[in-house]
Amino acid sequence: MSASADMALPGAEIRSAEAEHRRLRQRETWRRRILPCLGILIGIGAWEAIVVFLKVPPFIAPTPLVVVSTFVSKFDLLMSNLWLTVVEALCGFLIGNLFAVTLATLFVHRKAVSETFFPLVVLINSIPVVAKAPILVLMLGNGFAPKIVIAAVICFFPTLVNMVRGLESVNPQALELMQVLSASKAEIFWKLRLYNSLPFLFSALRISASIAVVGAIVGEWIGSSYGIGALIIQATYNFDSALLYATVFLGSTFSMLFFMAISLLEKLVVRWQPPSVS
Repeated sequence: MSASADMALPGAEIRSAEAEHRRLRQRETWRRRILPCLGILIGIGAWEAIVVFLKVPPFIAPTPLVVVSTFVSKFDLLMSNLWLTVVEALCGFLIGNLFAVTLATLFVHRKAVSETFFPLVVLINSIPVVAKAPILVLMLGNGFAPKIVIAAVICFFPTLVNMVRGLESVNPQALELMQVLSASKAEIFWKLRLYNSLPFLFSALRISASIAVVGAIVGEWIGSSYGIGALIIQATYNFDSALLYATVFLGSTFSMLFFMAISLLEKLVVRWQPPSVS
């Protein structure tokens, strides 16, 4: 065998390994896409079977087909209430997380402030949201404000805890190097601490994306005549189970899409982080 043939063999093996790796990645990608859809279809089939074979009364649990039919027939009503909940959840998400990041930065740089106010933050967070909601509605009225504040409050604590952890868990050698190079606190924050905290921050944002919707809906339960939460209450009192299920499905769908949007943003921003860490 010639020397050129010997040199060609490693290259062929490398190309073969790369092709196999691409096939495995494509198979894994399709598996991650197909299995969740399969799980949803199985769940819908089980729902249909339980309702039909156990003869569950329609006012307790309608069939999936009835829910879909109601969703289509009352699409305008559902959408007109959804966009109000979307505005409240998004505003609460932005305000709550912005305040959490700001306070986490202050806690990391001012230990005395952290030791003084962190127990108060934990105490406020320990109050159930259903107990906070009536107080905020009494203070702020029945408009958008209390719903936004409730969504912001429920988003605040997970982001605060994760952001503090991310800002503090920097590489000691990297921190020492920057201090040796006479880097200012601002430079250390922007060039080291912030980058280190981004995976922690996005982990919290994914949680906040879901619970912000929950906070907005809970706020709408208390003295509101609009939004997904109010529509859930109205459908419950009217024993309109089809509308109730359609509304719950719509709210959960928005929550899932919000979660997926944050996950996509994380992939675009945190490019250096391994997939297993987040």
